[in-house]
Amino acid sequence: MKFISWNVNGLRAIVKKGFVETFQDLDADFFGVQETKLQEGQIDLDLPGYYQYWNYAERKGYSGTALFTKHQPLSVHYGIDAPDFDHEGRAITLEYPDFYLLTCYTPNSGTKLKRLDFRMGWEDAFLTYINQLNAQKPVIFCGDLNVAHEEIDLKNPKSNHHNAGFSDEERGKFTTLLGAGYLDTFRNFYPDATGRYSWWSYRFHARDNNAGWRIDYFVTSQRLQKQLQDAKILDQVMGSDHCPVELDVDGLHVD
Repeated sequence: MKFISWNVNGLRAIVKKGFVETFQDLDADFFGVQETKLQEGQIDLDLPGYYQYWNYAERKGYSGTALFTKHQPLSVHYGIDAPDFDHEGRAITLEYPDFYLLTCYTPNSGTKLKRLDFRMGWEDAFLTYINQLNAQKPVIFCGDLNVAHEEIDLKNPKSNHHNAGFSDEERGKFTTLLGAGYLDTFRNFYPDATGRYSWWSYRFHARDNNAGWRIDYFVTSQRLQKQLQDAKILDQVMGSDHCPVELDVDGLHVD
């Protein structure tokens, strides 16, 4: 079963760059999207064979997530049950017989970490939320988590230390999350792989030079480890400043 996650950095913009064709080529069972940057009624996306679920930010042209799936869920939940954070359209949860699936767009801490306190609050609320789900059945969550966990996860760790996405505080929260019973699936398969990134700045020809960051993830409950088949970074797929990431899992029941 194939899962895809992609921060599209504006869905209306990427549709003009071949998103639907890429979507069809990838042929995923589940496709999570972050940073849709639109409101209800601003796009009519024709994806035959897929159920569509959308969570919009109250602020126009900002944030937003979507989940497209071939498999009708048992239930759908929007947000993470935290009023301080649920106005930005950052999460959707689908329930299936064997697991929960979330798409997530973690807040960016911003220039000079001006939004770090908000980000830290989100991290605590998000972990509380997924732990509640994980107590019932395994969790698979994907998305732009806006953190490069270790130095191996970005091209220039020394010059970016204390910058948004590579601050000690953000990295520490991700360490805490993994320690609560979750797996970074890419590192599960490729613990020492270098030069594998999912986001590149539009400045300084960063993508041409592969001066990137790995900030897009699939994370699962540890008890799914034996069912994981592979985790991939699809860095040849263009259209956004992020590329899609993929997870392949065996033995999940969706009906």
